[in-house]
Amino acid sequence: MKIFCTGASGYIGGSVAAHLIAAGHQVTGLVRSPEKAEAVRARGIKPLLGTLDDKDILAQAAQAADVVVNAASADHRGAVESLLGALAGSGKPFIHTSGSSIVGTRAKGQRSDAIFDEDTPVTPSPARTARVALNEFILSHRDNECRPVIICPSLIYGRGLGAGPDSVQVPLLINLAKKRGNAAHAGPGENIWSNVHVDDLVTLYALAIEKAPAGSFYFAENGESSMREACEAINRMLSFAGPPTAMSMAEAAAEWGEGTAEDTMASNSRVRAKRARQELGWQPKARGLIEEIESGCYRE
Repeated sequence: MKIFCTGASGYIGGSVAAHLIAAGHQVTGLVRSPEKAEAVRARGIKPLLGTLDDKDILAQAAQAADVVVNAASADHRGAVESLLGALAGSGKPFIHTSGSSIVGTRAKGQRSDAIFDEDTPVTPSPARTARVALNEFILSHRDNECRPVIICPSLIYGRGLGAGPDSVQVPLLINLAKKRGNAAHAGPGENIWSNVHVDDLVTLYALAIEKAPAGSFYFAENGESSMREACEAINRMLSFAGPPTAMSMAEAAAEWGEGTAEDTMASNSRVRAKRARQELGWQPKARGLIEEIESGCYRE
């Protein structure tokens, strides 16, 4: 198939594109610069120069493709409107990437026992209200003769398969640990995130393209860990003695920015990928987060 992928030079989009190319598909990838065009071309992706604000470029690329994968931004409504508008009446799949922070609350590193699957109602925090509204807008197009599907990953880890090798949370924690000589979490670090290995995530995209019904929403996870547990594994990996440090929220915001500190590093995001397993037969099997930190790609 001919697949158009936004975010083709990034961590998720580049990994999905690499997996689809290996399966024999042709991938055209949206990139913002000639340098990124060269990076994706070297990996077998046909580059298309443009941005998420280039409505005509997006529409033409979507119409020329058999499948559209939107992996550049979970929040860019204009790009979504352009792509879905171009796909109306075509019956083609539109695979959109969201993120499981939609279930998060600003917990300041405290644990939450709330767990969500695809049937659990979500009341988003103010920081994620627009994202949830965009998800609902996308799924409403199931009646518009195209096949909208949302994949909502939890914390992603592992070495990316494309031009963008690094995810968000784990590299942030590792880089901070190296800078400080000790791993550090926001608040007590009791907050828990579900997680998924990038190698497992890309197989979910392939399954969704193949057989997800129109209007489907899938969480992606295969286990969960607290931020403190991740930091303890980082200390073991880096051979740093002693327990991780608890940062105040002000310290965490100074390191990562307030939004990242509050809505990602100190929040809870506990989800269960019930539908992906039941409806698509998704079977994640890569090594878990703690093992990957201690003895996998992060040691290299």
